[in-house]
Amino acid sequence: MARYADDLSLAHVLADTADSISMTRFRAIDLAVESKPDLTPVSDADTAVERAIRATLSRARPRDSVLGEEFGTAEATGVAGTEATADGSARPGTRRWVIDPIDGTKNFIRGVPIWATLIALLEDDQPVVGLVSAPALGRRWWAATGHGAYAGRHPASAAPIRVSGVRRLADASFCYSSLDGWEATGRLPAMLDVLRTAWRTRAYGDFYGYMLVAEGAVDAMTEPELSLWDVAALIPIVTEAGGTLTDLSGKPGPGNGGSVLATNGRLHQALLDRLG
Repeated sequence: MARYADDLSLAHVLADTADSISMTRFRAIDLAVESKPDLTPVSDADTAVERAIRATLSRARPRDSVLGEEFGTAEATGVAGTEATADGSARPGTRRWVIDPIDGTKNFIRGVPIWATLIALLEDDQPVVGLVSAPALGRRWWAATGHGAYAGRHPASAAPIRVSGVRRLADASFCYSSLDGWEATGRLPAMLDVLRTAWRTRAYGDFYGYMLVAEGAVDAMTEPELSLWDVAALIPIVTEAGGTLTDLSGKPGPGNGGSVLATNGRLHQALLDRLG
């Protein structure tokens, strides 16, 4: 843990800044929303949060690069605004912060409180620190490699978290994203088979399903398509809580624009067999 203690402390500082900005814009009557080229929404809160985080990182970690959803890749100069690389990869031996300023923007702009700022630190393309801050829920989750996973309103009120011990899909609470993506990727029949088999199913979506897996409240969460900034912060939290996170082919790691399956570990292979 000592190796990443300062980085984890910095992640909390970044989250404090993000929360102070996002909460002032949540349910604001003058919130400005535009459509990005991929037709997904972006609010003035998304851009303001990412700019503030980048500004702090440029001062506190000038040797680290940054990848954010709204402004792409900035090399280790603290300057934002260059385009992201095609695969989102970093040079070997580098440290890179990966930021999703507001994960769950559609919830944010509709006044639904399930949204969060996602902050990750990658070394050699592997996530070693992850923090998810959901201020409208009054909750934060974080982890660092070898440190364990924790949740609470703030580090001073933290409690360790752990995945569930459920071993059978028929006993499992299963979480998933909207069915459109499953249909687009040709996996809808397999997904429907899982939904019919599981004990309970809910589509919480975005970061929240993964945090529920880490806490042991649900047993599995999966999405067919996402980007690096959607998942990088989640990986240390799920794995340090004792869970397993791979793509739908079983490959571990963050991936880039791929699928994700997160489970308590005990259900992982059975779900890969059905969905992979």
